Amino acid sequence: METRANYVLIGGFTILATVCLLVFGLWAAKFSTDRNWRQYEVIFTEPVTGLTEGGSVQYNGISVGTVDNLSLAPDDARKVIALLKVKADTPIKVDTRAKLSQQGITGVPFIQLTGGSPEAARLEPDASGEIPIIRTEPSALQNIADTANRLVARMDKLISEENIAKLSATIDHLEQTTGSIAGQREDIAALIVNARKATETLQTTLATANASLNKIDRNVVDQLPALMDKLDATVGKLDSAAGNADALISENRPALQSFANDGLSQLGPTLADLRGLIRDLRRVTDRLDGGPASYILGRDAPKEFEPE
Repeated sequence: METRANYVLIGGFTILATVCLLVFGLWAAKFSTDRNWRQYEVIFTEPVTGLTEGGSVQYNGISVGTVDNLSLAPDDARKVIALLKVKADTPIKVDTRAKLSQQGITGVPFIQLTGGSPEAARLEPDASGEIPIIRTEPSALQNIADTANRLVARMDKLISEENIAKLSATIDHLEQTTGSIAGQREDIAALIVNARKATETLQTTLATANASLNKIDRNVVDQLPALMDKLDATVGKLDSAAGNADALISENRPALQSFANDGLSQLGPTLADLRGLIRDLRRVTDRLDGGPASYILGRDAPKEFEPE
């Protein structure tokens, strides 16, 4: 009985030790895994159609991790939260950006990480230990979808009933204009011929004018040295005359000042006397013209005797 009890104790101890070793091994494996991997969150504001848990996470085309979990944001169902498990040695920086990408046109979607300048700091958990969040940027698929939506909206506006009516009216006007032009074909041909003749005449006139201008330019250029010499001589003479006038004024400055002060003051009365003298002479001349004898003798002239 005692021997059987010892076997039970030994077996229980062995099982307990085995379980403890297994738990320790699992903990050690998890600890090692946690040291080799880091978690990050990416919040998408666009649909992540085709992206699944376990999907690839690439950094500039190199696989660095997987998508550990996908869920909707509890406060806004339009957002999708992707939990990433990335290798610990991956240089995730504060300016690293995540976007949804796709291998080819029909390939499997994955998360592409880009950016991360060398001088930027690493993206680390905050003081509360929350999982750091990698910012996103619009994916090529989203850009294509947005562009397609804008094009569809513009096309819908372009082919509206109003624009179709205007286009039909424009086509009708073009047809009428074409018919009118076809009916005036001979007049248009004559107009083209006249325009060609006028162009030829204009070219001839321009050629003649150009030749005349060239001759005028050559004549002006040929005569320019002689004109410059004459101009220099004239300027020299004017300069000499100005110098002589300046010297003459300087030499006679006292006399000019005396004339200006005294002579001009006497010039007024003299002119007044001269004006009175001229007026008296005109009066005498008029009397001499009217009757010189009566004016000289001081009486009327004798009348001639006329026999009856």
